Amino acid sequence: MTVGSGDVVEVAGIPATSPLRTVLDVILRVDRYPAVSVLDSALNQCRIGPAHLATIPDLIRGRRGAVVARACLAEADGRAQSPLETRSRLRCVDGRVPPDTLQLEVRDDDGYLLGVGDVGWRGPRVIAEADGRDAHGTPEAVYADRRRQNRLVNAGWTILRFTWQDTLHPDYIPHTVRQAIAASPRR
Repeated sequence: MTVGSGDVVEVAGIPATSPLRTVLDVILRVDRYPAVSVLDSALNQCRIGPAHLATIPDLIRGRRGAVVARACLAEADGRAQSPLETRSRLRCVDGRVPPDTLQLEVRDDDGYLLGVGDVGWRGPRVIAEADGRDAHGTPEAVYADRRRQNRLVNAGWTILRFTWQDTLHPDYIPHTVRQAIAASPRR
């Protein structure tokens, strides 16, 4: 792919590659986890859209890394709100316990929103939370997480919490999720 006039944009007066071009260049050069994280982030932040995803296979055809990059496109999901959420989801997929939804809204019988879970398994009522330091590290965030978790637990949900360190151990997250699903009375 050669740089065309649509591949360059200005950011604060500085020429830069367009979001689509940047995503293409990155996913062709990195492994699956960072590639899917970049795709998820670009979709979540509306830097690229579903129509862009459809054009990527043609744009990367014949380039080194295209086979892996095409496989990553199928796993992209703009509902993931952080690379940690993406990595946690991919660990579950790789561990043969894929979630059935992301950003799972849990409501009570009156429709009141009790909380939103990062990764969810609706049948057994299991939610996995990806707790990044930036989003969950302040005292206010910790207290809000605790209140939300208490509401969800009281509504019959099992809440699991994972950190970046947990994603570095390939079997830990899927094993923990599998145990929670097995312990659920709603399997």
